[in-house]
Amino acid sequence: MKYKVLIQQSEEGYSVSVPGLPGCWSQGSTEAEAIENIRDAIHEYLAAVNDLFPGGDVREIEVAV
Repeated sequence: MKYKVLIQQSEEGYSVSVPGLPGCWSQGSTEAEAIENIRDAIHEYLAAVNDLFPGGDVREIEVAV
């Protein structure tokens, strides 16, 4: 699955967020570290969504744009 991310450089390093997943963000001292950290954050975010709907039929679908 692909997500668009917003990367911003600051004095402390890099912050990264996922506009399509509200509240999903991370950071790192380098751009590469921030991107690796957001991958973990996305996995945790999606796992939390699954936990919010126990017994529900949560699916991932692909949408061509």
